[in-house]
Amino acid sequence: MKSYSILLSLLVAGCAVGADYQRPEVAMQTRFVGGSAEAIGAVAAQQWWREYKDPLLTQLVSRGLDQNLDEMAAIEAIRQAQAELRATGVNAAIDGSLSGESTRSGGDGAGNTSTSNSGDLNASLVLNLFGGLRREREAASASLTAARADAETVRLAWLAELLSAYADARYYQEVLALTRATIKTRQETVDITRSQFEAGGATEYELAEAQALLSTARASLPQYAALFDANVYAIATLLNEPAGPLMTKMQKGAPQLSTPSGANSGVPADLLRNRPDVRSAEADLAEAVATVGVAEAALYPSLTLNGTVGRTDSSDSWSFGPTLSLPVFNQGQLRASRDAQISAAKQSEIAWRSAVSSAVEDVQVAQSNLSRYRQRASLLRTAASDYDHALTLAQENYRRGAITLLDLLETDRNTASAKISAASAVNDAAQAWATLKIATGAGAAATGKTDN
Repeated sequence: MKSYSILLSLLVAGCAVGADYQRPEVAMQTRFVGGSAEAIGAVAAQQWWREYKDPLLTQLVSRGLDQNLDEMAAIEAIRQAQAELRATGVNAAIDGSLSGESTRSGGDGAGNTSTSNSGDLNASLVLNLFGGLRREREAASASLTAARADAETVRLAWLAELLSAYADARYYQEVLALTRATIKTRQETVDITRSQFEAGGATEYELAEAQALLSTARASLPQYAALFDANVYAIATLLNEPAGPLMTKMQKGAPQLSTPSGANSGVPADLLRNRPDVRSAEADLAEAVATVGVAEAALYPSLTLNGTVGRTDSSDSWSFGPTLSLPVFNQGQLRASRDAQISAAKQSEIAWRSAVSSAVEDVQVAQSNLSRYRQRASLLRTAASDYDHALTLAQENYRRGAITLLDLLETDRNTASAKISAASAVNDAAQAWATLKIATGAGAAATGKTDN
């Protein structure tokens, strides 16, 4: 059986026409702007989300990686590509069938019935003289590689969506807490102003102004709560889970995500290996190059070995011989098809080069954003702290009558705005770190299992 398999492999191997795939040369810088020349190696299995030190986030990612619908669809695409690969090579070269027939016939009168039985075994084997079958298998193998890379691209997109929804949910929880603190402060201002109004030290307009600012803060609570709920529902959808239990866990609260330290972006050449969308585009190019070989092989003669073994009740028969097929009158059509495939391969190369350029841009932008957003978050936190101190002083001065109510309310508004802006900047920086990780391809092949 082993020697038979080797014989079949030799018969279908042939001499492949068309070019063997080689990655085209692409000019790349030795480092990103503002980056180092240190490569980061393979990062596909990196579970970078653990660096946020958020236990619930880690749990959600671990569960979701194994059960989200996007991942399931991508896995089925891989299985489809695997089945299509199995249909190539020897399996595509061999064809045949076994058929049997039993016929009972008769006429007028007794004893005029008869039964006839026959059977036929037909088989054919294509001799892959010019490598068309080999190129078909190469194309199918490249398609499988692309499907696997596409699955990793889907995984990164899913991670980006989950991280964004979770970070935003925690941000709106923080904003709700800040708004409740603002409501408490403004309620104190209203109480002080009411006491002064009753004592004749404040006007009714001033009391109404303080009350209006308090009502404005209260009115913002439902909006922030709705945004929190929407992000929790988005997380549930991404996890392919009911929202109720998740909502209960999320409502218990947790701090905002803070930006982990460190973020090595590596060098542009790392992206050829680490970015799954780049690898998918290259696999598409390899498939297109192999398909050119398939179209080229169709221009040449094909040789098929055919054999038949038949048996009837009265005789046995067999036949065996080659069939040579020469594409004579359809050369124009076949050459046009080949030229079309060459153009398709060139388009695939352009798409690959574009994917490489886009990947470099993604990392460059993400790296810049992370640096700028970190600076912005630090400055806005300082501003929020300064405004908080100013508000404390304004409240004391207002109680002593050193400033007017309008001065206090203006400081109050600025303080509330500064705190929310600082929280937003912290959220932006935390998400920018994840964006950079994803841009480098980190986590593309990660699973929900804990690293050892």
